[in-house]
Amino acid sequence: MKSTFLREMQERGYLNQCTDLEKLDSIMSNKSIPAYIGFDCTASSLHVGSLLQIMILRLLQKHGHKPIVLLGGGTTLIGDPSGKSSTRKILKQKEIKKNISSIKKLFEKLLNFKNKKIKPIFVDNYSWLGKLNYIDFLRKIGSQFTLNKMLTFDSVKSRLDREQSLSYMEFNYMILQAFDFYKLFEREKCLLQLGGSDQWGNIVNGVDLIRRILKKDAFGLTSPLITLSSGAKMGKTEKGAVWLNEKLFSSYDYWQFWRNSDDKDVHRFLKFFTDIKIEELEKLKEKKNINDLKIVLANEATKILYGKMKSLKAEKTATDVFKFGKTSENLPSKNIHNKDVEKGLKILELLVDYEIMSSKSEARRAIKNNGIKVNDLLVTDENMIINYSNFEDKNMKISFGKKKHFLFKIT
Repeated sequence: MKSTFLREMQERGYLNQCTDLEKLDSIMSNKSIPAYIGFDCTASSLHVGSLLQIMILRLLQKHGHKPIVLLGGGTTLIGDPSGKSSTRKILKQKEIKKNISSIKKLFEKLLNFKNKKIKPIFVDNYSWLGKLNYIDFLRKIGSQFTLNKMLTFDSVKSRLDREQSLSYMEFNYMILQAFDFYKLFEREKCLLQLGGSDQWGNIVNGVDLIRRILKKDAFGLTSPLITLSSGAKMGKTEKGAVWLNEKLFSSYDYWQFWRNSDDKDVHRFLKFFTDIKIEELEKLKEKKNINDLKIVLANEATKILYGKMKSLKAEKTATDVFKFGKTSENLPSKNIHNKDVEKGLKILELLVDYEIMSSKSEARRAIKNNGIKVNDLLVTDENMIINYSNFEDKNMKISFGKKKHFLFKIT
């Protein structure tokens, strides 16, 4: 590879497929180009499943290219059927706008805004999709697509093969995404669309549309979809999604998520989700054991999202709790009302009401299996009452298993 961006993409394992790698390499080695990734705004935050794409945007900037972040105010109204077994929940435009505003703040933390040459461009595709004339769109854009080809794409084929309904609205999604690339090529001279491998069909459509209508070359590049060594989807835990927003998922829990990576995932995750240079990673592998590498991964991944101070704070909290058995002020905290403590609260109710467990039956099983501790003392009675005697200086620690700890504070 002549292009330093594509070379590092390959070294880190980010590179999956490209529509014309040789030609793209030649262009990117000679000049800076704009490239875009689209994100649907179905929630107020992205989760760790989107992190690889964000790391690629950071890498793009590192090598002097300009990222375009497309926040899909228009396409989110439709919903991407890729990888979905059913139709997404239809969101209202007001809710989507609120989500876009929140997600934009995330990118402001993760991308470089100081260098004007590579400063990210934010676009909302509702600005053009919301103004479409349906007849004109069908004549100019719809005429470029054949049903024969559209029915071969995985996002459509997998749903039809499983006899799961696919709405006409969703079926149109791939055309709208292709049109996004076409508009960005016109407006921003965007030569490259990036995305996960599940987006390959949609990306190729955009490349073909630009070639047919504008008679110009554009390129598509995908990264592999990340799964855990267990085969589970990246970013899903028993608590739900690992959000990239501290209000939804604490920096301490985020640090723990990476620290708890399976041994088989650590080396590739260090390449995927940290800024450590490849040659330095090779040296680290030789010097450190797997548990030390997990701490490096947790520290570096947390530092990228939350900064060095919160990363070190999370590590200290973990050390205090796991190594020395301390109750740390930095643990994820939950406020408990003074009145509840005064009258007494059953342990089962506390575990469910404060979302440590999803149900009383789950809480009972955890107690039966010696999985619940109050201030490091094993709970053996499911009828235990929590009251003032369990608090010291208005603080109480509840532990679920070896890795989940919560600090309850009387308010």
